[in-house]
Amino acid sequence: MTLGAFSVSLSVKDINASKLFYENLGFEVFAGDLERNYLIMKNGNALIGLFQGMFENNILTFNPGWDESAKTLDAYTDVRDIQKHLKSKGIKFESEADENTTGPASFVVMDPDGNAILIDQHV
Repeated sequence: MTLGAFSVSLSVKDINASKLFYENLGFEVFAGDLERNYLIMKNGNALIGLFQGMFENNILTFNPGWDESAKTLDAYTDVRDIQKHLKSKGIKFESEADENTTGPASFVVMDPDGNAILIDQHV
């Protein structure tokens, strides 16, 4: 089972200050929309999402079907197959993907310490 590209989605107080901070660390804007209060910053294969006013806590994000440049992979584990696997292990879900669909979908689980993990497939 592969989870796809990994990023950390940070809940930030001031997106402009956070953008400048991460640019000083060598990150560049890769995607997003400053006017809509979110940016995806990239440094090599490292991805950090900056989100102002969209959610309370930081989130670990995986994107099945994508590499770190948001390019579609030829082979990947579909989000619904990952969900079925986790269900078979007794994992509790905060939200679920509709298993009767194909294409983009997502689900959220929490780790034992309350950290949200978003599995977010865009293909």
